[in-house]
Amino acid sequence: MKLALATAIASMGQDGDLEPLREACEAAGITVSIVAWDDPTVSWGRFDAVLLRSPWDYMDRLPEFLAWCDRVDALSRLWNPPEVVRWNTDKHYLGDLAARGVPVIDSHYLAPGDDPAGLPDLAEFVVKPCVGAGSRDAQRYLREDREAAIAHARRLLDAGRHVLVQPYLHAVDTDGETALLYFEGEFSHAIRKAPLLRRGEDPTQALFKDEHIQPREPGAAERAVADKVLAALPFGTLAYARIDLLPSAEGSKLLELEVTEPSVFLPYGEGAAARFADALRQRLEKLA
Repeated sequence: MKLALATAIASMGQDGDLEPLREACEAAGITVSIVAWDDPTVSWGRFDAVLLRSPWDYMDRLPEFLAWCDRVDALSRLWNPPEVVRWNTDKHYLGDLAARGVPVIDSHYLAPGDDPAGLPDLAEFVVKPCVGAGSRDAQRYLREDREAAIAHARRLLDAGRHVLVQPYLHAVDTDGETALLYFEGEFSHAIRKAPLLRRGEDPTQALFKDEHIQPREPGAAERAVADKVLAALPFGTLAYARIDLLPSAEGSKLLELEVTEPSVFLPYGEGAAARFADALRQRLEKLA
């Protein structure tokens, strides 16, 4: 069984999940290669499957990346599949999940050509691009910063990018963000992230923003929301999913569903790498 773990040339050495996953896969009888999606010398057809892990420059090269996903899936098997990636790389998917009854943070969208002055009137809010990851180009604003927020949205819109505006949920400042990890539809572990967006801080231009991570045991209500997210997906069981939740007065709400290239925080979950490798081994055996 031959599996490629796909990263990017730009993110080589930055993915803390790769080495523990490689070791666990090798222990499970899977031959693993760590390769970059944008390396033109890779022969993708020699792998039984290709697992997306850290192609963290995709948001700057989305059409090229999506075409690569289709090409690889035709030569091998891409996990998660191209139709999942195409849907998940644009945050309009949050509107889809909200329409299916998932408790999503209220989301307001602007498209190129829209007037950015049409931002919703909120006491505190976040402006971010619909195609983006790692908090790049995302910034937190107060109502009195509205003109700066409009200018931020205008820059994104003028660049041909769609914009997402959401209220800032203050409970995250004390309770943090909970990310729940699922492999083959089964809960594995969870972590707590400290709040990433600080008031008055400029958007990061790096591949991703530094994160402060701790293990966390999710509550029953958080598990119920995560299960509801997975049940709402029209794709069947996925090889991996990360569900990022924020606390609110109405209960946990979905911030992001990460099923393209999420960090899965293997070092923070006892046995997590082995669970992921076992799920991948079962997938590979079904292919055979």
